[in-house]
Formats: sequence, structure tokens, C-alpha cells
Amino acid sequence: MKLAGKIALVTGGSRGIGRATALAFAAEGADIAFCHLNDGEQADQTAAEIIAHGRRAMHRSLDVADIKAGRDFAAAVAREFGPIDILFNNAGMNIRKPFEAYTEEEFDRIIAVHLKGMFFMAQAVYPAMVARGLGCIINVASQRGLKGAVNSTVYSAAKAAIMGFTRALAWEATPKGIRVNAIAPGPVVTDLTATMTPEDRQAFIDALPVGRFGRPEEIAATALLLAGPDGGFYVGATLSPNGGDVMY
Repeated sequence: MKLAGKIALVTGGSRGIGRATALAFAAEGADIAFCHLNDGEQADQTAAEIIAHGRRAMHRSLDVADIKAGRDFAAAVAREFGPIDILFNNAGMNIRKPFEAYTEEEFDRIIAVHLKGMFFMAQAVYPAMVARGLGCIINVASQRGLKGAVNSTVYSAAKAAIMGFTRALAWEATPKGIRVNAIAPGPVVTDLTATMTPEDRQAFIDALPVGRFGRPEEIAATALLLAGPDGGFYVGATLSPNGGDVMY
């Protein structure tokens, strides 16, 4: 039980990578609090699976771009479960269109969900981690932050910024006992990739050395490595399970 007795907060935890990671953490002994956006039925199912692992679960619908809502949720988790040991900063969305077609509102929304929401959720849990001298923050970026993508200029920019944020925070947090790292997944079977056209999806698969999209559980395995005792020497790193889409 690599996470026995730990408290984990997962953003975007009702589906996809967030859900898989919440369940992986629960299977290794962590109690799980997660947020979602108006996904109550799926959230209840995820919570039930966490409880089936013998762990506590709680969830709340909120917009991670709402700083107060994020802070209030983190405070509620600490009151209900105890100090938060692990933050898995995962919530995301995308709007796919050509660069010249993005509006200011669309730009602001994508940046707010990914970068602003992630930044301030980390800030919400950080003081208590500093006070205890321990904690783990994992930020979910994307391989698109490493290589870019057609019709995803804003998303790619946000994900690249997340990796920069992760490295900068690691410099400040590591001496205080807090490990900060990122994961940059390649194409994974989630609701986000489900919006791709069949032609785009097949072209993507054809270009991947492994010849398939990843599974959320494969990304969760990387999160478990970073969150658990085996990840203690990772500092400001971005691990990229991507099926060979990016090799570096």
C-alpha cells in the first residue's frame, strides 16, 4: 500500500485520467477527494468505486477557474479528511480551431481552466504542506506542450506554461519538503480525444510508434510513481508517457 493513510485531492476526477488516477491512488491506500464540473452521476460512480477499495471519498462540482471555489473545496477536504498530502492537478478542456479563429473569450477560458486553475489550486494546498514539511503536487500537462498541434495553439501554450510553472515551483517547494512534478501524456482515450474526427484520430494513431492511443490507467501508473515513495528523486520533472509521439 504505497499511499496508505494519505489524503489526495484530484481535480477533474470523475472521468478519464483523473478518474483512473483517483482509483489507482485509492487502491494503494489513499482517501480521495475530487472535483468535477456538473458530472454528478459519473462522480457518484467514481466515489462508489473508491469506497469499494475501503477508502473514503468525497466530491464537489466546481469550476477550477473559480479561485474561491477551489480554495473552499481544499479547505473542506482538510476539515473532512485531514491535511492534503497529494494534489493531482488534472482538470482540463479544449476548443479546437485554427489559430486565427480563436476569440478572446475562448483564449481566456482555456488559459483559465488549465493554468490559472492549476496555479491557484496548488496555492490553496501549499501553505498546509509547507507547515507540515511534506506534500506532493503533480500537474497534468500534455505532449502538445512539448510539440504543439494543429488547431490547438491555445491549449498547447497552456500546457507548455504548466511545465514551466512546475519547474519554477519545484525550486521553491523542494527545500520545504514538497515534491512538484508534471505529467505530459500523449494521446489517451478520454472525452477530449473523443471530439476528434475519425480521420484525425486515425492519422494520429498511424503516426504513433505504438500504433494506438494510451489508456487512462497507463497515465495513472505514472502518477502513482510520482506520488509514492518510489518517486522521491523526481524534482521539477515532466514525465511523458506518450507512445513515442515525443522522443527526447
